[in-house]
Amino acid sequence: MAPEGTQFDEGEDDDEFFTSYDEVHESFDAMGLQENLLRGIYACGFEKPNAVQQRGIVPFCKGLDVIHQARPGTKKIASFCSGVLQQLDYTLAQCQALVLTPTNDLAQQIERRLVALGEYLGVRVHACIGGHRGRQDLPVLKAGTHVLVGTPGHVMDMFRRQYLNTDCVTMFVLDETDEMLSLGFRDQIYAIFQYLPPKTQVGVFSETMPPEVLNITRKFMSKAVTILVKRDEMIKLEGIKQFYVNVEKEDWKLDTLCDLYEFLAITDQSVIFVNTRRKVDWLTEKMRSRDQKVSATRGDMDQNTRDIIMREFWSSSGGKLITSNILDRDIDVLQKVSLVINYDLPTEPKDYLNRIGRSEKFGRKGTVAISFVTRDDEKMLSDIQKFYNVDIEELPENVNDFL
Repeated sequence: MAPEGTQFDEGEDDDEFFTSYDEVHESFDAMGLQENLLRGIYACGFEKPNAVQQRGIVPFCKGLDVIHQARPGTKKIASFCSGVLQQLDYTLAQCQALVLTPTNDLAQQIERRLVALGEYLGVRVHACIGGHRGRQDLPVLKAGTHVLVGTPGHVMDMFRRQYLNTDCVTMFVLDETDEMLSLGFRDQIYAIFQYLPPKTQVGVFSETMPPEVLNITRKFMSKAVTILVKRDEMIKLEGIKQFYVNVEKEDWKLDTLCDLYEFLAITDQSVIFVNTRRKVDWLTEKMRSRDQKVSATRGDMDQNTRDIIMREFWSSSGGKLITSNILDRDIDVLQKVSLVINYDLPTEPKDYLNRIGRSEKFGRKGTVAISFVTRDDEKMLSDIQKFYNVDIEELPENVNDFL
């Protein structure tokens, strides 16, 4: 066993290490996937692969080490999940794929996606996230699981407790690698890799490719292929009507929000984004004091509480959910959202897609996104439009026609 915190020397640049992979498959049927995986893909509502999937699924299915630069919200999870599911031996009740993520929320999202895509394959997946679910780790792993998903800390704990046998692991996936490194998981990732068999296939998925991410690829991979998708190919928001409301001052947002809900004809769920947990609590209290029925989730809630709140939200007609960026991954399971409101504009342009792009992931058309813009927000609105090459228009009087 490797000691926890194993250190590696920084790698040197090697121009021969990376090979570009440019092969494109414009349909799932053309990818050579097994029939029951295709059934799961279509059952999840995927009809045609997007730019990320057209390039990313096949090389991973071929067993190649892959470095894939892909932004959140581009269906990259379905891409590497398909690659994992294609290669599993379902007659072997042993862990064959290990997926690391920066957060418990993302681990559970990947678990759900693997289960959904693998519905007709009989895949067994376990998200190792600690808490009350931590008590399930040992019995689940003893019973046999094909894929283990978790954060580096929780997975490392599985090794400490000797719960996890990696003799049969053939695939190692790092999702949102840059974020894991920014959170200080470098040494744990390196230590975990030392437990894996020598010829384990590695997939690195990252929004950015700073030197530390590239160093990991050199340490873990052999003749890696790189997959880069142009921004204009990855980002497609044509299924979403985008508008802004000029509120001028922060103090005017609350009245504007309440007036908007009185004006709009909304029977489906809607989501209201703010930028901080404190703002979630403040806005929830203010909305309820005005007899508005709202739900709210924060990043510091335990999973049981959050699950209860989300179930209530899904089951309500015209329900409103107030949340913050930290929980944006929860939103991708909301298939009935017709309205997204940015009460606060995100602090980074990249987060805009994570918010309003969630409903488009399911192919939903007619979704409306409305952003409140103060004088201080004008530059961010301009940055978002330039970043995504979109024109966000002022909210028209006939907005109900789009809902």
